[in-house]
Amino acid sequence: MKVAIIKLSALGDVIHALPVARALRRARPDAELTWIVEAREYALLRDHPDLDRVIPVNTRLWRRLIWRPSGAREVWGKVGRLRTRVRGARFDVALDLQGLVKSGMLTAYTGAGLRIGFSASHCRERLNALFTNRHVTPPPQAVHVVEQYLSLLEPLGLGAVAPEFHLPVRPAAERAMDDFLAEHGLKPRDRLVALNPGAGRSEKRWPVAHFRELAERLGAEAGARVLLLWGPDEAHMARQIATGLGSRAVLAPPTDLDELTALLRRCSVMVAGDTGPLHLAAAVGTPCLGLFGPTRAERNGPYGPRSRGLQSPDGTMAGLAPSTALAAAQGLLDQARS
Repeated sequence: MKVAIIKLSALGDVIHALPVARALRRARPDAELTWIVEAREYALLRDHPDLDRVIPVNTRLWRRLIWRPSGAREVWGKVGRLRTRVRGARFDVALDLQGLVKSGMLTAYTGAGLRIGFSASHCRERLNALFTNRHVTPPPQAVHVVEQYLSLLEPLGLGAVAPEFHLPVRPAAERAMDDFLAEHGLKPRDRLVALNPGAGRSEKRWPVAHFRELAERLGAEAGARVLLLWGPDEAHMARQIATGLGSRAVLAPPTDLDELTALLRRCSVMVAGDTGPLHLAAAVGTPCLGLFGPTRAERNGPYGPRSRGLQSPDGTMAGLAPSTALAAAQGLLDQARS
């Protein structure tokens, strides 16, 4: 059986979909599993032991090119070559976990006889349901998006699957992060709390002043050291939080996805908004505290028994008080120590 998994982006969403590949690999060890993913998220899936092949696509580039002179012709050529490659794989089953029109088109390109997706009422774009021929409505108990993704396996005879995340260890990245932590005097027994102030959308960002207060109090009241993570165009926020905290705060180095994964494995707790790094930390087993305002913690929070999501009382990130986050972070630190 040849199966195509279509989950293009973003990083956190691709991480939430990993248990689908693991469940398929365990239940159908002889199946040939292919994942179609955006080029930017490809690094997470390359050489993944649960997958036989990963096909990267770059719809972000297509959207930029199409507005340039002769760009439409170039995009059409890229789409045609992708369609030929995907159709040539001769898939038997396609799983559309994205629920968008563009993922629906890719699902249709597979030519699979069984194309499974969400019912129109559960698609992010209702027209997606036109491209699939087996529609699944997640059961009421599937509250979290991880559980909703797994519900798409029911037509394949896989019901009540326990979510299992697996991210391969990259030895070179592990060594590099061990060296970095050692250079800053950080030992495995230290209470190291990672803070990630960035987010893909501004309304998902907890105020820098709130992070600053949390960092100060984690050091003073919980005896923790703080690791400040940052991504493109986010270093200034990490520096603002670190200023004046002395050796209690450590600015993370520039990292690729492998190094970030290795760094998160070594943290006692991770605190962040609804971001890819938060879900990456939860997937490698680090206790996580997710801060949620406009998005729902119960659906999108860090998944697993060692993590929890805090929902803002007024739907804004600023409405989450640092004292509330501190109490929750201290609770996770205490659980990790026990």
